[in-house]
Amino acid sequence: MTDDLAAQLRPATADDWPAFYRAMSAAFGETPSGPYLDSPPPVAEMDRSLALWDGDRVAVTAGIYSRSLSVPGAVVPCAGITWVTVSPTHRRRGILTEIMRRQLTELHEQQREPVAGLWAAEHPIYGRFGYAPATFRGNLTGRTERLRLRPDVDLGAGRVNIVPAELYRAAAPAVHEQVRRFVPGNLARDDRWWDRLLRDEKEDRDGATERQYLLHNEPDGTVSGYAAYRVKSSWTDRGEPDGTLTVEEVRGTSTSAYASLWKLLLSVDLIRTVRAPMLSPDDPIRQLVTDGRALHVSPLDALWVRLVDVDRALAARRYPAPIDLVIEVRDEFCPWNAGRWRVSGHPAGGYCGRTDLDPDLVLGIEALSAAYLGGVSLATLHAAGRVTEISPGAVTLAATAFSWPVTPWCPDEF
Repeated sequence: MTDDLAAQLRPATADDWPAFYRAMSAAFGETPSGPYLDSPPPVAEMDRSLALWDGDRVAVTAGIYSRSLSVPGAVVPCAGITWVTVSPTHRRRGILTEIMRRQLTELHEQQREPVAGLWAAEHPIYGRFGYAPATFRGNLTGRTERLRLRPDVDLGAGRVNIVPAELYRAAAPAVHEQVRRFVPGNLARDDRWWDRLLRDEKEDRDGATERQYLLHNEPDGTVSGYAAYRVKSSWTDRGEPDGTLTVEEVRGTSTSAYASLWKLLLSVDLIRTVRAPMLSPDDPIRQLVTDGRALHVSPLDALWVRLVDVDRALAARRYPAPIDLVIEVRDEFCPWNAGRWRVSGHPAGGYCGRTDLDPDLVLGIEALSAAYLGGVSLATLHAAGRVTEISPGAVTLAATAFSWPVTPWCPDEF
């Protein structure tokens, strides 16, 4: 990218939003719609955006959301990379590389978020900047006639109720906040993000119903679970019902609450197929049904992670098994990460600092970022030639210490 073009990249303002939004929509093949055509939505942080103008037209866009990410045993600030588009008129000029470099450099120099994350529209783009898939979405599907809960599942004494959006909006956040801290990859949601999540524009329904809401209440009235879903009606040529129910989210603070919500979801009239595209590939529902083959899983990459500062990121998480190793990190894009780091940790804390000691492992930042949340094994990356073992047994030790009992999962696209 030429210095002249790089100098033209600047934060967009609220007044720039209409042109900025048009540019983003055009890049994704969409028509601008919704309530925020003329002014930014509440979640927007225009001071963390970047834009490049071509006359009166915005040709390049990018932005960052300030998010809070659950990682193994802890919660860390995370820069949610978003709005990244480059007009066809400005391709092959190094502009995307400059955006990625500027974002990461500013995060590092300002000592802001130690981790960045994004959802990738196309898989090959972001690996060269150090991002890697760290969570996966399950794309669960099954036919309702084969999906039954195990007879030994304890449904407890609570009750599932169909509720209006207002009651759901008031009760669900407390349940989410209680459970999300224990699931690596989950993101905190303040009021702005809940409002965004629960927007229900007709043009976004793809022919399905309005979103439907469930709450699970304990006998004392305490809300211990919630679910949101849609129904799309369909009929066979023989006049038989063939509807599809799409589960958008289901969370519970106990097995009985979670199972009770699923019992209702699997028993809605006129439904023959249940879909849960955003749930974890290892969701507990797979262990709650009698026929494990009836619920098909087709994992796709979800949240991509990039360690901005290796030392701060690795010191922030916890390690289920003791670790004390030296890793040599290769990171050409963010050279401040390159070199040897001593990583030590246990279930109660972690440390990462520079060292001159010989390395036990050598790996690139992309591999380290993939393994950060505990869902991608360093042993698998080693088998793929992306981790080099120097000290015998180091891969086994590191793979065990970087793992986590709960499969990472991120249900929040941004």
